[in-house]
Amino acid sequence: MLKIFYFFIIYLSFFNSVYAENIKIFEFTQKELSELEVRKVRGADNKTIYTVGSNENGNFLKAVADNAASGLGKKIKIDLNKTPFINITWKIEIDLQGIKENTKKGHDYAARVFAIKKTGATPLSNRAINYVFSSNSEVGENRPSPYTKKSIDNVLASTKDNLNEWVTVKANVKEDFKKFHDLDVNELDGLAIMADTDNSKMKSISYFQNIYFSAH
Repeated sequence: MLKIFYFFIIYLSFFNSVYAENIKIFEFTQKELSELEVRKVRGADNKTIYTVGSNENGNFLKAVADNAASGLGKKIKIDLNKTPFINITWKIEIDLQGIKENTKKGHDYAARVFAIKKTGATPLSNRAINYVFSSNSEVGENRPSPYTKKSIDNVLASTKDNLNEWVTVKANVKEDFKKFHDLDVNELDGLAIMADTDNSKMKSISYFQNIYFSAH
């Protein structure tokens, strides 16, 4: 089973080309959720359940994955020369302790955000950086997905340090594509959010909020 979301490049329902100082990716409203395409991973028994809510810091997306795997994606052009940094605020309420994330049987994450670059004629030729909130790895660990070397798992947060707490992280996407894929990427083509537990057959609950790109 392919555990990457390159197919969002085909199915995503929005397109943007904006070059503001901060580029907000998702609004996390009911209207947006109804318009975004939800794609279940091939072979997964169930879809992840996504709902929207709000708190004092604005709207958020809640993801409940119970032996499930599906994601939300958005086709959006990001000028990485002007805004190379991805910023993510997220939280994991129930994590996936004890699984081996570097194996096919344990390759699940309660929260992840894919940065996608089109590098060929088909979705499977594309490259991705998979920014993850891990349940078992340390912040700073990175490795190719056990399903494909074209997607790199890069740990930005860990429940070893922050379980059931909001965490804000930042990464230089342009530098990461050069570091992990040896690609000089000037423009990003899409972003996808996913919570998946189909390999471990476990249940996770996670939240995403305020995902945007910035110059610094």
